[in-house]
Amino acid sequence: MEHSTIKVVIPMAGLGTRLRPHTWSKPKQLVSVAGKTVLDHLIDTFASLPTSLDIELIAIVGYLGEQIEDHIRYNYPGVKSHFVVQENPAGQSHAIKLAEQYLSGPMLVVFADTLIETDLSSLENETAQAVTWVHPVPDPRRFGVTELGENGWVKRLIEKPQQMENNLAVVGFYYFKEARDLLSAIDEQIERNTQIKGEFFLADAVNIMLERGLRMRIQEVDVWLDAGTAETLLATNRYLLEHGMDNSAEFQQREGVVINPPVFIHPTAQVQGSIIGPNVSLGAGCRIEHSIIRDSILEDEAQATDIILDSSLVGRRAVLRRRAGVINAGDNTEVTL
Repeated sequence: MEHSTIKVVIPMAGLGTRLRPHTWSKPKQLVSVAGKTVLDHLIDTFASLPTSLDIELIAIVGYLGEQIEDHIRYNYPGVKSHFVVQENPAGQSHAIKLAEQYLSGPMLVVFADTLIETDLSSLENETAQAVTWVHPVPDPRRFGVTELGENGWVKRLIEKPQQMENNLAVVGFYYFKEARDLLSAIDEQIERNTQIKGEFFLADAVNIMLERGLRMRIQEVDVWLDAGTAETLLATNRYLLEHGMDNSAEFQQREGVVINPPVFIHPTAQVQGSIIGPNVSLGAGCRIEHSIIRDSILEDEAQATDIILDSSLVGRRAVLRRRAGVINAGDNTEVTL
């Protein structure tokens, strides 16, 4: 079978302010959920691409971007990858423009703070010039949505519509048959100075392509998960544990430990005299003693002793101990006892 290359552009230069304090020390794409980083779950999506398509990954990085580069090079050594630094986060279109030297032919643009479930194998015989993945929502006024023409093709993208009739929210996952066409539209977008609050958004470049006659279809997805805030990250953790990431059966026989599935417990985590679950993820090297943990994520090497945790995110190497009157809390930390 003849092989060709699809470029996969992932803009990841944002500061992740909605996930602080965790993103003071790492990019939001490297926050853990259900046993993997958000970025790992995203890259898993590409496993359904046709086998005739070889991936060439272009990561647009910014603050702490060297961690993303190290993570990809270590965990995906067989994937051809490029790393482009967006020092001035001037928007999605600006990020893609910075990667221009790597872009030609078919491409995906994927935003890394949301996860979807989709089958990409259909791209092998794709006849449309572009595809945008969408998810129906009850109230579209908080989202960007697609407006379809009478022929079923996308007519335009609308950011935060005032009306309710267009309820297909764009999920931040796009396919373009020819990357150069998108780059040309971005050039015109920048020339027009079409921006919002100092940022050039991809939707405006896509609308220029649609004005030029682009044939774009939609692809609906049933599952659209958000990983952008603590609350939505925990909700995503619950979903993933309930749909394939639970490994509680491997730990049910541990003496002195009660496991309430679903949970993910890394094989190197140490748990003694504790109740774990439901909806808990414990990373590599975690140490849990005499604690009750529910609906929470503890990242690698976190420790919890004599404590009850519920609906909590605990970062790497964080140490939580119950000791009356003594707290050593870092920047932006919230402590509720």
